[in-house]
This record gives sequence, structure tokens and C-alpha cells, in this order.
Amino acid sequence: MISFLSKYLPNVVQLGWGGDAGWGTSIVQTIYMTWWSANFGGILGLIFGVLLVVTKDGGINPNKFWFNICDKLVSIFRAIPFIILLAFIAPFTQAIVGTQIGTTAALVPLTLGIFPFYARQVEVALEAVDKGKVEAAQSLGATNWDIIFDVYLSESRSELVRVSTVTIISLIGLTAMAGAIGAGGLGNTAISYGYNRFNNDVTLVATILVIILIFIVQVVGDYFAKKLNHQHR
Repeated sequence: MISFLSKYLPNVVQLGWGGDAGWGTSIVQTIYMTWWSANFGGILGLIFGVLLVVTKDGGINPNKFWFNICDKLVSIFRAIPFIILLAFIAPFTQAIVGTQIGTTAALVPLTLGIFPFYARQVEVALEAVDKGKVEAAQSLGATNWDIIFDVYLSESRSELVRVSTVTIISLIGLTAMAGAIGAGGLGNTAISYGYNRFNNDVTLVATILVIILIFIVQVVGDYFAKKLNHQHR
């Protein structure tokens, strides 16, 4: 097996598994960036998504002021191309983590890059909840917090898992882009050690590994979405 890889994928073997440029290191860095930015961006996106639904006209607590602020913030951050966002918020990243480059520094732009996408996904998922259930909860004296957690989030949990899966897959793509400018991970390996050095085998393997990660996320997401949907029924 080793002789086969050395013959047909020599540059892949040369990178090795450990070290700063090893395959194991790149995979861990990609998972690290995806995991933490998914958590931070997910929380931020969920908050904004809920606020958009709750404060809009016809929501359970209409508030034009807060709706406009949330809507504009989400729209602005979503409109900025990620590669430009990386440079635009570099001073903010420096202030937060003390550096503008590296895997940890990438968490700031990744979080701000993915949260508006997820916020819109959450907004759509919550708006699909049966309005009759919301009205029924209100008629029974449920508070806004009760409706948010026991109606909106509970009724849409299967759809929330689906949109979370789509968001994480998009996020993996952003980590590859962040890696291309020094954040590490498989994106950095594909560009710095593959494309820039004309090592096509490295680029190929890095791409395959990204696809495998995306496939795993898709399978796990589909499983839990279906399971929650059956439990709901």
C-alpha cells in the first residue's frame, strides 16, 4: 500500500501525517474551525433568526425598530463576500484573539460569515410553523418565551436540523477559503502545498477529504432530521 502511494501520490506521502503541514494536522484544523465557528455562528444565527420572526409585523412581539436592526445587520453581513470580510474585520480579529492569521483567528470571520446565512435559514424554518399552534398557545396564556421554546423551536426542530446541516456544509467551504490565506486546514494544504507547487495529487486528496467531511455531515444531519421528524409525528 505504501509503495503504491509513494509511486502514484508521492507528494501526498511526503507531507506525512503529523507536523505543521501533515494531513492529520490539516484535518484537525478544519474540524476545529468548523466546530467552533458552527457553535458561535449557530448561536448568533439562532438568536437573530428568532428575533426576525418574533419582532416582524404579525409576530408575537412586533417591534419595527429591532426588526429593522436585525434585518439590516443580517443583510449587510450576508452581502459581503467572505474573502473581503476576512480583510475587512482584520483589526477586529486582532483585537479579539491577538492575531490576524492562524486557525483560531479564522474563527472570528467564519462566525461572522456564517451567522447571517443561518439566521435566514432559521427565519424560514420558524415561519413554516403552523400559525394556528402559535395562536392556540397565546389563547392559553403562554408567554412569548413559552411560544419561542415550546412552539417555534419545538415544532421546527427537524427543519432546524436540516438547515443546520446545510449551514455546516457551507461552513466547511468557508474554512477551505480561510485556509487558503493562512488559517490552516485542508484549504491551506490544497492551495499552498498543492496548487501553488503544481502538486496535483495533494490538491486531489485534500479535495477528496473535504468531500468526505461534507458527506459525513450530510449523513448525520439527515439521520437526526428524520429521527426528530418521526418523533414529532
